[in-house]
Amino acid sequence: MSDNLVTRRRALARLCTLPFIACAPRYVAAATTSFVEREDVRAFMALMQTKHGFDEARLVKALQPLTLDPQVIKLILPPKSPAQRSWKRYRSRFVEPVRIGGGIDYGSARMPLLKRAQEQYGVPPEIVVAILGVETIYGRNVGDFQTLSALATLAFNYPPRADLFRDELEALFLLAREQGADVESYVGSYAGALGPAQFLPSSWRHYGVDFDADGRVDMLNSETDILASVARYLHDSGWTADEPVAVPAQVQGDSYRKLIDAGIEPRFRLDSLQEAGVKPAKADGEDLPCALIDLTTPGQPTEFWLGYRNFYALTRYNRSSFYAMSVFQLANAVREGWDKQAKSNKGNKAAGSTRPG
Repeated sequence: MSDNLVTRRRALARLCTLPFIACAPRYVAAATTSFVEREDVRAFMALMQTKHGFDEARLVKALQPLTLDPQVIKLILPPKSPAQRSWKRYRSRFVEPVRIGGGIDYGSARMPLLKRAQEQYGVPPEIVVAILGVETIYGRNVGDFQTLSALATLAFNYPPRADLFRDELEALFLLAREQGADVESYVGSYAGALGPAQFLPSSWRHYGVDFDADGRVDMLNSETDILASVARYLHDSGWTADEPVAVPAQVQGDSYRKLIDAGIEPRFRLDSLQEAGVKPAKADGEDLPCALIDLTTPGQPTEFWLGYRNFYALTRYNRSSFYAMSVFQLANAVREGWDKQAKSNKGNKAAGSTRPG
């Protein structure tokens, strides 16, 4: 993945931690002002004309009806009293019966496609399925915001990340032109993410795969393209086939804290872990680069894990150790469900073969 897109993903993951209350009053004043009357929007339109050859009349037609969407601003702002971080509470939202059962059924029905994507990109079927489960419950909750309006609102009314969202607004116009679609037709999350995989427009353009070979990348309706694109995204983010994702760890003393402070990028090996009083739960673990991950729940003992390169690849989708661990554990639960199905089917076949004719 390019550094620019990694930075963009990281910025989106940090949005909920940014103080921005001081800017709120300007929203009321700007909420009824058409975007095309604004100097910054005019500058954006000029850029789209000179850089990409867009017609001014088409840009005006798309942007003229738009005004600030207060609901988008409300959702992007952090709460005034943010809840205390809790791994147990976070996990319960994603590693739960609806997503587990849904993932077992969803993946079972699409296993040949998932296997084909695995052959191409090295990402196991359960990981791809779990990404979709965490993101949208397998396409059930993709969002109902007009993407053009949401991105324009954030690009021109959210100063902390204006550059990020202007880049995404630019990518949306380019995507629509490449797809032969109306830029006004896209619908997704309040932050501009699209489809069951919640790709931003720039990610769609850079990592979308025409896996069904119909001449276009469809991240909204083609399950073939969607599943393969998720696999490619993780592959390009550093996923390595047949390497571990994460293993539980044990810590002693306080020296381990320097490993936590070093962040989630894998850079330590077994000798460094031992010096810091850290060891994997399994003594025969591979000596691969890893990071020490702490999953904290108020009032309960902290869970410690070693996150390897594949765990880090999951955090490129969303820069959160809670997110990556939820994907990993949901994937494990789905895989266990498939294994049980396979064992049950095998037992039924064996029983059937022993029945008298």
